[in-house]
Amino acid sequence: MSVATRKKGAVVEAPVILTGSFCFPNGDKYEGEYTQDAKGLCRNGQGCHKNANGKVYKGAWKDDKMSGQGRLEFPNGSAYEGMFVENLFNGEGSYTWPDGSKFQGSFVNNKLSGQGEFVDTDSREWIGMFTEKAAIGLEVKLVC
Repeated sequence: MSVATRKKGAVVEAPVILTGSFCFPNGDKYEGEYTQDAKGLCRNGQGCHKNANGKVYKGAWKDDKMSGQGRLEFPNGSAYEGMFVENLFNGEGSYTWPDGSKFQGSFVNNKLSGQGEFVDTDSREWIGMFTEKAAIGLEVKLVC
């Protein structure tokens, strides 16, 4: 089934969003929204994908990729929550490490990028510019 829409005089078939649960041959599981066409199933909409290795993603999907707002949890206890574009951390988000330290700010292609705040394991808050693995001009955030 599909929904017909008009686009500059032509009728374009928009896929219908379906909901279901699937198990993959590698042990992964998906539950959520998807579309189906001649090529098969494609995750589109909101859903939860659990990898056999313990990685869990809950959030938006587009064309079978993590795209939009979501949360990705890793087996080691770390997690990213924020914007995704084609399976990569892109936009505003936060990353928490297993030791409890946390970065809140901007990401570009899975890397820290731009203005952000980092909370270390002693709960000190640091603010400044972050570029991939470097942090230029960090300052301790003072609470008065």
